Amino acid sequence: MNLLQSIKMAWKSIIGTKVRSLLTMLGIIIGVSSVIVLVSVGQGTTSQITAQLEGLGTDLLTVNIMGRGNTTSLSLDEAMELGEIAGVKAVSPVISDSVTVKKGTTNDSVSIEGIVPSYEEVKDFHVQSGRFIIDLDNEFRIKAALIGTEAAQTFFGSEDPVGQTIQLNGTSFQIVGLLESKGSSLTASNDNKILIPITTAERTLRNGGIRSITVQANDSKQISTVKASVEAALDKKFQNADNSYSIFNSQDMLDTVNSTTQTLSLALGGIAGISLLVGGIGIMNIMLVSVSERTREIGIRKAIGAKRMNILLQFMVESTFLSGFGGLAGIGLGYGLSALIGHYTSLTTTVPYSIVLISFLFSLFIGIIFGVIPANQAAKLRPIHALRTE
Repeated sequence: MNLLQSIKMAWKSIIGTKVRSLLTMLGIIIGVSSVIVLVSVGQGTTSQITAQLEGLGTDLLTVNIMGRGNTTSLSLDEAMELGEIAGVKAVSPVISDSVTVKKGTTNDSVSIEGIVPSYEEVKDFHVQSGRFIIDLDNEFRIKAALIGTEAAQTFFGSEDPVGQTIQLNGTSFQIVGLLESKGSSLTASNDNKILIPITTAERTLRNGGIRSITVQANDSKQISTVKASVEAALDKKFQNADNSYSIFNSQDMLDTVNSTTQTLSLALGGIAGISLLVGGIGIMNIMLVSVSERTREIGIRKAIGAKRMNILLQFMVESTFLSGFGGLAGIGLGYGLSALIGHYTSLTTTVPYSIVLISFLFSLFIGIIFGVIPANQAAKLRPIHALRTE
Protein backbone atom coordinates (compact mmCIF):
# COMPACT_ATOMS: atom_id res chain seq x y z
CA MET A 1 0.00 0.00 0.00
CA ASN A 2 1.42 3.35 -1.02
CA LEU A 3 1.22 6.75 0.69
CA LEU A 4 -1.81 7.86 -1.36
CA GLN A 5 -3.84 4.87 -0.18
CA SER A 6 -2.81 5.58 3.43
CA ILE A 7 -3.98 9.19 3.05
CA LYS A 8 -7.34 8.05 1.60
CA MET A 9 -7.90 5.58 4.45
CA ALA A 10 -6.89 8.12 7.08
CA TRP A 11 -9.27 10.70 5.57
CA LYS A 12 -12.18 8.20 5.55
CA SER A 13 -11.48 7.33 9.17
CA ILE A 14 -11.50 11.00 10.21
CA ILE A 15 -14.65 11.81 8.23
CA GLY A 16 -16.36 8.70 9.61
CA THR A 17 -16.02 9.97 13.18
CA LYS A 18 -16.45 13.73 12.74
CA VAL A 19 -17.37 14.62 16.33
CA ARG A 20 -14.59 12.54 17.85
CA SER A 21 -12.07 13.94 15.35
CA LEU A 22 -13.12 17.50 16.16
CA LEU A 23 -12.82 16.91 19.90
CA THR A 24 -9.41 15.29 19.31
CA MET A 25 -8.22 18.35 17.38
CA LEU A 26 -9.59 20.78 19.98
CA GLY A 27 -6.43 20.70 22.10
CA ILE A 28 -4.26 21.51 19.07
CA ILE A 29 -6.68 24.25 17.95
CA ILE A 30 -6.63 25.91 21.38
CA GLY A 31 -2.85 25.55 21.65
CA VAL A 32 -2.02 27.07 18.26
CA SER A 33 -4.55 29.90 18.59
CA SER A 34 -3.32 30.67 22.12
CA VAL A 35 0.28 30.91 20.96
CA ILE A 36 -0.67 33.24 18.09
CA VAL A 37 -2.93 35.48 20.20
CA LEU A 38 -0.57 35.84 23.16
CA VAL A 39 2.51 36.46 21.04
CA SER A 40 0.62 38.89 18.77
CA VAL A 41 -0.52 40.93 21.77
CA GLY A 42 3.02 40.89 23.18
CA GLN A 43 4.59 41.91 19.87
CA GLY A 44 1.94 44.58 19.26
CA THR A 45 2.42 46.06 22.71
CA THR A 46 6.18 46.08 22.16
CA SER A 47 5.75 47.94 18.87
CA GLN A 48 3.42 50.47 20.51
CA ILE A 49 5.80 51.20 23.40
CA THR A 50 8.78 51.29 21.03
CA ALA A 51 7.03 53.85 18.80
CA GLN A 52 6.28 56.05 21.81
CA LEU A 53 9.87 55.85 23.07
CA GLU A 54 11.25 56.54 19.61
CA GLY A 55 8.92 59.54 19.50
CA LEU A 56 10.85 60.92 22.47
CA GLY A 57 13.97 60.85 20.29
CA THR A 58 16.87 58.40 20.53
CA ASP A 59 19.30 61.33 20.31
CA LEU A 60 17.89 63.01 23.41
CA LEU A 61 18.88 63.00 27.07
CA THR A 62 16.46 64.19 29.74
CA VAL A 63 18.26 65.65 32.75
CA ASN A 64 16.35 66.00 36.03
CA ILE A 65 17.97 68.05 38.79
CA MET A 66 17.36 67.16 42.44
CA GLY A 67 20.24 69.28 43.76
CA ARG A 68 22.54 69.22 46.75
CA GLY A 69 21.94 71.06 49.99
CA ASN A 70 20.55 74.53 49.32
CA THR A 71 21.33 74.24 45.61
CA THR A 72 18.30 72.44 44.21
CA SER A 73 18.36 73.68 40.61
CA LEU A 74 20.41 75.27 37.85
CA SER A 75 20.16 78.83 36.65
CA LEU A 76 19.08 79.45 33.06
CA ASP A 77 22.65 80.41 32.12
CA GLU A 78 24.05 77.23 33.71
CA ALA A 79 21.50 75.11 31.87
CA MET A 80 22.30 76.77 28.54
CA GLU A 81 26.04 76.22 29.12
CA LEU A 82 25.44 72.49 28.67
CA GLY A 83 24.91 73.31 25.00
CA GLU A 84 28.62 74.14 24.74
CA ILE A 85 29.64 70.54 25.48
CA ALA A 86 31.22 68.73 22.51
CA GLY A 87 28.68 66.63 20.64
CA VAL A 88 25.65 68.59 21.92
CA LYS A 89 23.46 70.04 19.20
CA ALA A 90 21.04 71.98 21.42
CA VAL A 91 19.61 72.16 24.93
CA SER A 92 16.08 72.94 26.00
CA PRO A 93 15.58 73.81 29.69
CA VAL A 94 11.98 73.72 30.88
CA ILE A 95 10.10 75.02 33.90
CA SER A 96 6.78 73.25 34.31
CA ASP A 97 3.82 73.53 36.63
CA SER A 98 0.04 73.67 36.63
CA VAL A 99 -1.82 76.99 36.53
CA THR A 100 -5.39 78.19 36.67
CA VAL A 101 -6.45 79.33 33.21
CA LYS A 102 -9.45 81.59 32.68
CA LYS A 103 -11.15 82.85 29.55
CA GLY A 104 -14.54 84.47 30.00
CA THR A 105 -16.62 82.14 32.16
CA THR A 106 -14.40 79.12 31.43
CA ASN A 107 -12.02 78.28 34.23
CA ASP A 108 -9.73 75.22 34.30
CA SER A 109 -6.35 73.91 35.49
CA VAL A 110 -3.85 73.39 32.66
CA SER A 111 -0.23 72.26 32.48
CA ILE A 112 2.17 75.09 31.62
CA GLU A 113 5.79 75.02 30.50
CA GLY A 114 8.33 77.81 30.39
CA ILE A 115 10.55 77.27 27.36
CA VAL A 116 13.31 78.70 25.16
CA PRO A 117 13.20 78.87 21.31
CA SER A 118 15.29 75.69 20.94
CA TYR A 119 12.34 73.73 22.39
CA GLU A 120 10.77 73.78 18.92
CA GLU A 121 13.54 71.75 17.29
CA VAL A 122 14.63 69.66 20.27
CA LYS A 123 11.09 68.48 21.01
CA ASP A 124 10.04 68.60 17.33
CA PHE A 125 6.97 70.60 18.39
CA HIS A 126 5.90 73.30 15.95
CA VAL A 127 3.03 75.74 15.51
CA GLN A 128 0.31 75.30 12.92
CA SER A 129 -0.54 79.01 12.96
CA GLY A 130 1.02 82.13 14.45
CA ARG A 131 4.64 82.08 15.62
CA PHE A 132 6.83 80.27 18.11
CA ILE A 133 8.54 81.73 21.19
CA ILE A 134 11.60 83.79 20.18
CA ASP A 135 14.67 85.11 22.01
CA LEU A 136 13.16 88.58 22.39
CA ASP A 137 10.25 87.09 24.35
CA ASN A 138 12.70 85.74 26.92
CA GLU A 139 14.92 88.80 26.86
CA PHE A 140 12.08 91.19 27.71
CA ARG A 141 9.90 88.67 29.63
CA ILE A 142 7.04 89.10 27.17
CA LYS A 143 3.67 87.71 28.28
CA ALA A 144 3.26 85.62 25.14
CA ALA A 145 1.78 82.12 25.03
CA LEU A 146 1.48 79.12 22.72
CA ILE A 147 -1.63 77.00 23.22
CA GLY A 148 -2.22 73.31 22.48
CA THR A 149 -5.16 72.18 20.35
CA GLU A 150 -7.05 70.54 23.24
CA ALA A 151 -6.65 73.59 25.49
CA ALA A 152 -7.67 75.86 22.57
CA GLN A 153 -10.84 73.81 22.09
CA THR A 154 -11.63 74.12 25.80
CA PHE A 155 -11.25 77.90 26.02
CA PHE A 156 -12.00 79.12 22.49
CA GLY A 157 -14.13 76.42 20.90
CA SER A 158 -13.99 76.76 17.12
CA GLU A 159 -12.56 80.31 17.24
CA ASP A 160 -8.97 81.05 16.18
CA PRO A 161 -7.08 81.60 19.48
CA VAL A 162 -4.11 83.43 17.88
CA GLY A 163 -4.14 87.10 18.87
CA GLN A 164 -6.57 86.63 21.76
CA THR A 165 -5.77 86.99 25.46
CA ILE A 166 -6.07 84.50 28.29
CA GLN A 167 -5.60 84.69 32.07
CA LEU A 168 -2.86 82.54 33.64
CA ASN A 169 -3.02 82.71 37.45
CA GLY A 170 -4.71 86.10 37.02
CA THR A 171 -2.09 87.52 34.61
CA SER A 172 -3.07 88.34 31.01
CA PHE A 173 -1.12 86.64 28.23
CA GLN A 174 -1.52 87.07 24.50
CA ILE A 175 -1.65 83.90 22.46
CA VAL A 176 0.88 84.18 19.65
CA GLY A 177 0.69 80.66 18.26
CA LEU A 178 -1.48 77.53 18.03
CA LEU A 179 0.57 74.35 18.47
CA GLU A 180 0.22 71.39 16.15
CA SER A 181 -1.55 68.32 17.54
CA LYS A 182 0.87 65.78 19.01
CA GLY A 183 -1.49 63.42 20.83
CA SER A 184 -0.51 61.77 24.10
CA SER A 185 2.93 60.72 25.28
CA LEU A 186 3.80 58.06 27.86
CA THR A 187 2.82 60.38 30.70
CA ALA A 188 0.20 62.93 29.58
CA SER A 189 -1.51 64.75 26.72
CA ASN A 190 0.73 67.00 24.64
CA ASP A 191 -2.27 68.96 23.38
CA ASN A 192 -3.68 70.15 26.71
CA LYS A 193 -0.91 72.54 27.70
CA ILE A 194 0.34 76.10 27.29
CA LEU A 195 3.92 77.19 26.56
CA ILE A 196 5.33 80.59 27.63
CA PRO A 197 8.84 82.15 27.67
CA ILE A 198 10.97 80.59 30.40
CA THR A 199 11.95 83.95 31.93
CA THR A 200 8.28 84.92 32.13
CA ALA A 201 7.52 81.55 33.71
CA GLU A 202 10.11 82.19 36.44
CA ARG A 203 8.10 85.23 37.54
CA THR A 204 4.59 83.89 36.88
CA LEU A 205 5.28 80.58 38.63
CA ARG A 206 7.65 82.18 41.15
CA ASN A 207 10.20 79.57 40.25
CA GLY A 208 13.77 80.79 39.90
CA GLY A 209 15.50 77.57 38.93
CA ILE A 210 15.75 74.96 36.17
CA ARG A 211 15.14 71.35 37.19
CA SER A 212 14.47 69.76 33.80
CA ILE A 213 16.68 70.00 30.71
CA THR A 214 16.52 68.12 27.43
CA VAL A 215 19.90 67.72 25.75
CA GLN A 216 20.03 66.85 22.04
CA ALA A 217 23.13 65.16 20.66
CA ASN A 218 24.43 65.75 17.14
CA ASP A 219 23.88 62.06 16.43
CA SER A 220 22.30 59.14 18.28
CA LYS A 221 25.65 57.31 18.00
CA GLN A 222 27.23 60.01 20.20
CA ILE A 223 24.60 59.77 22.93
CA SER A 224 26.82 57.77 25.32
CA THR A 225 29.71 60.20 24.95
CA VAL A 226 27.43 63.21 25.43
CA LYS A 227 25.86 61.60 28.48
CA ALA A 228 29.28 61.08 30.08
CA SER A 229 30.22 64.72 29.39
CA VAL A 230 26.95 66.02 30.88
CA GLU A 231 27.50 63.84 33.95
CA ALA A 232 31.02 65.26 34.36
CA ALA A 233 29.69 68.84 34.17
CA LEU A 234 26.94 68.15 36.72
CA ASP A 235 29.30 66.27 39.04
CA LYS A 236 31.49 69.37 39.05
CA LYS A 237 28.51 71.58 39.81
CA PHE A 238 27.18 69.41 42.66
CA GLN A 239 30.58 68.19 43.87
CA ASN A 240 29.89 64.53 43.04
CA ALA A 241 26.90 64.40 45.37
CA ASP A 242 24.87 61.22 45.09
CA ASN A 243 21.33 61.55 43.71
CA SER A 244 21.83 65.22 42.86
CA TYR A 245 20.60 64.57 39.33
CA SER A 246 19.37 61.82 37.03
CA ILE A 247 19.75 61.40 33.28
CA PHE A 248 17.16 59.51 31.26
CA ASN A 249 18.29 58.00 27.96
CA SER A 250 15.36 56.87 25.82
CA GLN A 251 17.62 54.50 23.86
CA ASP A 252 18.57 52.63 27.05
CA MET A 253 14.90 52.44 27.99
CA LEU A 254 14.06 51.25 24.47
CA ASP A 255 16.62 48.45 24.69
CA THR A 256 15.33 47.43 28.11
CA VAL A 257 11.69 47.43 26.97
CA ASN A 258 12.53 45.37 23.87
CA SER A 259 14.49 42.84 25.92
CA THR A 260 11.76 42.57 28.57
CA THR A 261 8.86 42.25 26.15
CA GLN A 262 10.67 39.67 24.03
CA THR A 263 11.29 37.57 27.12
CA LEU A 264 7.65 38.00 28.14
CA SER A 265 6.44 37.02 24.66
CA LEU A 266 8.56 33.87 24.76
CA ALA A 267 7.23 33.03 28.21
CA LEU A 268 3.61 33.54 27.09
CA GLY A 269 4.25 31.49 23.96
CA GLY A 270 5.79 28.74 26.07
CA ILE A 271 2.80 28.67 28.43
CA ALA A 272 0.42 28.51 25.48
CA GLY A 273 2.60 25.77 23.97
CA ILE A 274 1.65 23.54 26.90
CA SER A 275 -1.82 23.37 25.33
CA LEU A 276 -0.20 21.82 22.26
CA LEU A 277 1.34 19.10 24.42
CA VAL A 278 -2.05 18.46 26.02
CA GLY A 279 -3.55 18.30 22.53
CA GLY A 280 -0.88 15.81 21.51
CA ILE A 281 -1.74 13.59 24.48
CA GLY A 282 -5.38 13.78 23.40
CA ILE A 283 -4.43 12.63 19.90
CA MET A 284 -2.42 9.72 21.30
CA ASN A 285 -5.30 8.70 23.55
CA ILE A 286 -7.82 8.69 20.70
CA MET A 287 -5.44 6.87 18.38
CA LEU A 288 -4.96 4.15 21.02
CA VAL A 289 -8.72 3.79 21.23
CA SER A 290 -8.87 3.68 17.43
CA VAL A 291 -6.30 0.87 17.37
CA SER A 292 -8.40 -1.11 19.86
CA GLU A 293 -11.57 -0.57 17.82
CA ARG A 294 -9.92 -1.58 14.56
CA THR A 295 -7.90 -4.56 15.79
CA ARG A 296 -9.87 -7.04 13.67
CA GLU A 297 -9.48 -4.82 10.58
CA ILE A 298 -5.73 -4.70 11.16
CA GLY A 299 -5.66 -8.50 11.48
CA ILE A 300 -7.49 -8.97 8.17
CA ARG A 301 -5.19 -6.55 6.37
CA LYS A 302 -2.08 -8.26 7.73
CA ALA A 303 -3.52 -11.68 6.88
CA ILE A 304 -3.92 -10.72 3.21
CA GLY A 305 -0.40 -9.35 2.94
CA ALA A 306 -0.23 -5.90 4.49
CA LYS A 307 3.22 -5.26 5.89
CA ARG A 308 4.07 -3.75 9.26
CA MET A 309 5.19 -0.53 7.54
CA ASN A 310 1.77 -0.24 5.82
CA ILE A 311 -0.09 -0.37 9.14
CA LEU A 312 2.42 2.01 10.78
CA LEU A 313 2.08 4.48 7.91
CA GLN A 314 -1.72 4.44 8.01
CA PHE A 315 -1.96 5.41 11.69
CA MET A 316 0.91 7.88 11.47
CA VAL A 317 -0.82 9.66 8.56
CA GLU A 318 -4.08 9.74 10.49
CA SER A 319 -2.51 11.31 13.59
CA THR A 320 -0.62 13.80 11.42
CA PHE A 321 -3.85 14.73 9.65
CA LEU A 322 -5.57 15.38 12.96
CA SER A 323 -2.78 17.62 14.22
CA GLY A 324 -2.38 19.35 10.84
CA PHE A 325 -6.07 20.19 10.48
CA GLY A 326 -6.11 21.28 14.11
CA GLY A 327 -3.11 23.53 13.44
CA LEU A 328 -4.78 25.16 10.42
CA ALA A 329 -8.01 25.74 12.36
CA GLY A 330 -5.95 27.17 15.25
CA ILE A 331 -4.21 29.60 12.88
CA GLY A 332 -7.56 30.83 11.58
CA LEU A 333 -8.94 31.20 15.09
CA GLY A 334 -5.76 32.93 16.30
CA TYR A 335 -5.88 35.48 13.47
CA GLY A 336 -9.57 36.11 14.13
CA LEU A 337 -9.13 36.61 17.87
CA SER A 338 -6.10 38.88 17.34
CA ALA A 339 -8.11 41.03 14.92
CA LEU A 340 -11.01 41.27 17.39
CA ILE A 341 -8.70 42.24 20.26
CA GLY A 342 -7.04 44.91 18.13
CA HIS A 343 -10.41 46.28 16.97
CA TYR A 344 -12.39 46.29 20.21
CA THR A 345 -9.68 47.08 22.77
CA SER A 346 -6.89 49.62 23.13
CA LEU A 347 -4.31 46.86 22.69
CA THR A 348 -2.29 46.70 19.48
CA THR A 349 -1.83 43.24 17.97
CA THR A 350 0.82 42.18 15.46
CA VAL A 351 0.88 38.59 14.23
CA PRO A 352 4.45 37.57 13.30
CA TYR A 353 4.49 35.14 10.36
CA SER A 354 7.40 33.28 11.93
CA ILE A 355 5.28 32.42 14.99
CA VAL A 356 2.44 31.21 12.77
CA LEU A 357 4.82 28.92 10.88
CA ILE A 358 6.54 27.67 14.03
CA SER A 359 3.26 26.92 15.82
CA PHE A 360 1.89 25.03 12.77
CA LEU A 361 5.08 22.98 12.32
CA PHE A 362 5.11 22.26 16.05
CA SER A 363 1.51 21.01 15.84
CA LEU A 364 2.53 18.64 13.02
CA PHE A 365 5.52 17.52 15.07
CA ILE A 366 3.24 16.85 18.03
CA GLY A 367 0.95 14.74 15.83
CA ILE A 368 3.85 12.68 14.55
CA ILE A 369 5.48 12.16 17.96
CA PHE A 370 2.26 11.25 19.78
CA GLY A 371 1.10 9.11 16.87
CA VAL A 372 4.17 6.88 16.99
CA ILE A 373 3.09 4.83 20.02
CA PRO A 374 -0.43 3.96 18.77
CA ALA A 375 0.87 3.35 15.23
CA ASN A 376 3.66 1.10 16.50
CA GLN A 377 1.20 -0.81 18.70
CA ALA A 378 -1.06 -1.41 15.69
CA ALA A 379 1.84 -2.47 13.47
CA LYS A 380 3.02 -5.02 16.07
CA LEU A 381 -0.31 -6.86 16.25
CA ARG A 382 -0.05 -10.52 15.18
CA PRO A 383 -2.69 -11.44 12.59
CA ILE A 384 -3.86 -14.55 14.45
CA HIS A 385 -4.49 -12.61 17.68
CA ALA A 386 -6.06 -9.67 15.86
CA LEU A 387 -8.52 -11.93 14.00
CA ARG A 388 -9.68 -13.51 17.23
CA THR A 389 -10.68 -10.11 18.59
CA GLU A 390 -14.44 -9.46 18.56
